[in-house]
Amino acid sequence: MTDICYRSTDVDGLKIFYREAETPGAPKLLLLHGFPSSSHMFRDLIPLLADKFHIVAPDLPGFGQSDDPKANTFESLAETTARFTEEVGFDRFAVYMFDYGAPTGFRLALKHPERVTAIVTQNGNAYEEGLGDGWAPIRAYWENPTEANRDGIRPVLTLETTYWQYTHGVADPSTVSPDGYTLDWHYLGRPGATDIQLDLFGDYKNNVAMYPDFQEYFRTHKPKLLAVWGKHDPFFLPPGAEAYKRDIPEARVVLYDTGHFALETHAQEIADEIRDFLG
Repeated sequence: MTDICYRSTDVDGLKIFYREAETPGAPKLLLLHGFPSSSHMFRDLIPLLADKFHIVAPDLPGFGQSDDPKANTFESLAETTARFTEEVGFDRFAVYMFDYGAPTGFRLALKHPERVTAIVTQNGNAYEEGLGDGWAPIRAYWENPTEANRDGIRPVLTLETTYWQYTHGVADPSTVSPDGYTLDWHYLGRPGATDIQLDLFGDYKNNVAMYPDFQEYFRTHKPKLLAVWGKHDPFFLPPGAEAYKRDIPEARVVLYDTGHFALETHAQEIADEIRDFLG
């Protein structure tokens, strides 16, 4: 068994919390969570991979135990994440990207392609056809950023919606531990969290605008890429997973009979795919 340690480090004045499991000399693997979660979402995955990899899983700024970001933008999240990898000595690494972790990680790869050895994207989108109807109220805010439209997306920041995100598309919701969505709701209730998340919803349009840049990176650098996807995700649809093959023909795509938070129900299966994929 490899011990998991819970640490924090200073990144340009921000406290960044992270989980680390280190097998000496093993390949490095960076885990990037999504909305509205934290590195806690990897609690089942890390022990399944820790014997083969040196794993680091940070809480993104504004999430979990980390400090709030300097700016409520994905560019700021990516800059801090890039600096974080330097602080913890991750010079070359594979990266697992989920949800918000994808635009964060892809920005990092664009700026530092020499650092990224492989990509595992789990319901982490980079194509227009991957955007589901769940984005409709947020798209309305992108197109017309009024206070009324901003208020219209506040229901996303409720315990009921967080529970729905975890259980929608899951064959048996009783198999989903309440720990994840309950902890997420706790962090969403901390002072200032609502405004951070609403700002990030608004800024997500800049991720969509960068999809062509991400796709050019795929075509130019041809990173080794595995897409593991909960196929009943209402936000990021299976066509978004299949689209990676358009730019990286050798990409591997695996769909699972589950929802957005695929690790809640298929951690072992995804770990097996990662072990095989990364060799």
